[in-house]
Amino acid sequence: MNVQPLLDALHIQEDATRALADDLRTQVTELQGRLREAETHLEHLAITRKTVTALADRLPASPVSPGLPEHPDYPRILAVFNEATDPSEPETSAKSSTTNSCRRTSKAPAPS
Repeated sequence: MNVQPLLDALHIQEDATRALADDLRTQVTELQGRLREAETHLEHLAITRKTVTALADRLPASPVSPGLPEHPDYPRILAVFNEATDPSEPETSAKSSTTNSCRRTSKAPAPS
């Protein structure tokens, strides 16, 4: 009986299986690297969460003036703005002249 064809078929299967095993080892190595990166990223996120939580505990319970910017010049700017737009003062001349101009235009006689 000639066993050479059987040995040749076994050799072909052995080479193919060896190549598959090498390819799988390469994939496992790549996946282990990606897993290490993901685990490191998770550790960093956990540290960040811990840091933010610790810092949040130091913040005042409620802001001094909610809804307002925290810039130190803001109260001064707001005071100047409120002074310039004080409702107790008469209308500005620009608004009055526009209103009066519209009234004059509407009362003008129609052109012949």
